[in-house]
Amino acid sequence: MAHSKIYIVERMVGHEDLDEMNHVNNLQYLRWTLKAASEHSRNVGWPSERYRELGASWIVRSHQITYKVPAILGDQIEIRTWIEDLEKVSSLRKYEIVRKSDGRTCALAETRWVFVDLATLKLTEIPEIVRSAFRESS
Repeated sequence: MAHSKIYIVERMVGHEDLDEMNHVNNLQYLRWTLKAASEHSRNVGWPSERYRELGASWIVRSHQITYKVPAILGDQIEIRTWIEDLEKVSSLRKYEIVRKSDGRTCALAETRWVFVDLATLKLTEIPEIVRSAFRESS
């Protein structure tokens, strides 16, 4: 599948986002990516409650983050995310975190998500109803 339409979350860097060097803490980038993924899913009709009703949902298999330039207090940030691929039981979601003032990329990230049965936590095939929601966001 060609990647889905880019979904964008905007935020301003606050004091709570900073580390002791006054840059955005590396764990905050991870939090931003997870929040963007959740918001994107909700936006295409799949909030967490709907996954619970289905009895299956996504869990993280792996994360990869490459830091490029630091974001600092007051920076306006865009967290851009999209589905790069949907396989039988997994999906690769990519992210680009951009500082709006100059368009520079602060970080690139990707998460490999797997679809699991919530009762057993075993991998399960991604249902067509879920696949189509993300395809239709293309």
